[in-house]
Amino acid sequence: MDNLWNIDMKLKLLIPALLVAATLPLGAQKYKAGLIDKTVAVVGGEVIMISDIEGQIQQMKAQGMNSDRDMRCEILENMMESKIFLMQARIDSLTVNSDMVEGELTQRMDQFRTYMGGDEELEKYFGKPLYKLRQEWKQMFEDQSLTQQEQAQIAQRIPELTPQDVKEYLDTVNKENLPVVPIKYQLSQISVYPDRQAASMAVKEKLLSLRERIIAGEKFATLARIYSEDPGSARKGGELGMASKSIFWPAFSDAAMALRPGVISQIVETPDGFHIIEVLEKKGDMFNARHILLKPQYTDEDREKAFKRLDSLRTKIQDGEMTFALAARFFSEDLATRTNGGQMADPASGSSYFEIDQLKPADYMAIKELKEGEISAPVESQDNEGYQQNRSGNTVYKIIRVDKILPAHPASFENDYPDLLQQVQGRKQMEAIDKFLDEKVKTTYVVIDPMFKGCDFSREVWKTKVSE
Repeated sequence: MDNLWNIDMKLKLLIPALLVAATLPLGAQKYKAGLIDKTVAVVGGEVIMISDIEGQIQQMKAQGMNSDRDMRCEILENMMESKIFLMQARIDSLTVNSDMVEGELTQRMDQFRTYMGGDEELEKYFGKPLYKLRQEWKQMFEDQSLTQQEQAQIAQRIPELTPQDVKEYLDTVNKENLPVVPIKYQLSQISVYPDRQAASMAVKEKLLSLRERIIAGEKFATLARIYSEDPGSARKGGELGMASKSIFWPAFSDAAMALRPGVISQIVETPDGFHIIEVLEKKGDMFNARHILLKPQYTDEDREKAFKRLDSLRTKIQDGEMTFALAARFFSEDLATRTNGGQMADPASGSSYFEIDQLKPADYMAIKELKEGEISAPVESQDNEGYQQNRSGNTVYKIIRVDKILPAHPASFENDYPDLLQQVQGRKQMEAIDKFLDEKVKTTYVVIDPMFKGCDFSREVWKTKVSE
């Protein structure tokens, strides 16, 4: 297996170009209010300031995460490793993924602006103007882009693995440490939807009535607490807080940005349901609004009608009058599955096999006691609408057939080769990255401030770089 450890090390670190770093003092600079900033580590030609570490701590605190001295040690070590990759990325002439950087930067800015409640609050918290934060975070994401690309290049250098590599891995690993492959299900479904048009009309009529009551003098906040189906904002009178328009559905933010404060919107439809909106304040591309959300509700009659239809199909399939696949093609209203006979696939991976935690709770409850070939009773569930946004989806009624069950078992070469291959490949890639780091740290000029002498770094070599 020696060939698995071969790494292309032809691109040597250019030590002469980095000798200037040896002259960089671990000096201190005094800022306003007595804050001291200083260089706490030099890695090649890169420096890490105490303010860099504290900036990350500050961001973590803003997100509700705790930190201590050990966290600072961990952040420093991560930063030093990133500098090693970053220097190699520049030697390898890698280029920044600008689209990724802009996307990450916009998301980061909007998240913090929303979390803090506006630009002024964000600037006050970090003690920096918005343009400065944007510059710093953009640089951070640019460095991250290069670092990730360099890590990917190192990982790709390992030779393509073969079945023999997987067998050798199985021979060397303790059998008790083999991963357990959880139970998996292959399923097919026939789905029908309730009458959404009628339910939507009922919701709209109710919202129009609430809008008229607000215009007539009733308080928006009071009605939101009573009627809104957005639990997060309902208890606050429907108020959402100052937030970037980018975090809302486009239809919602477009409607809100077009409103004058105090004016009640017409009905706005989003994938979450139907809204009426009142804008309280606008600042640039941010706004604070309150809303009332109502979702289409379906009656017992809708459910009974769908269940009766599905029960009839289930009986015909069990009696042999038609196959499940044929019934799905003709009667299922789920476009994603009916063309292939109802067979379900995981939206994330495209796999036709589901682990328990990949199934919707209602689907699992319907099939957990079934054997292969058996069909569930009709069940109310949700479709995959809004899956990427982690939404629950639209109401749907279905019957589910268990096509195949793969029992839970220790991973084996015969049954789980693709999973084992992926695991061995991931292990070899991490070993290659670790070896690269260990070798580069040894040959790179690194000095760490004595204030981090007590750090329990995960790589012993860092401890030898702490100055006396």
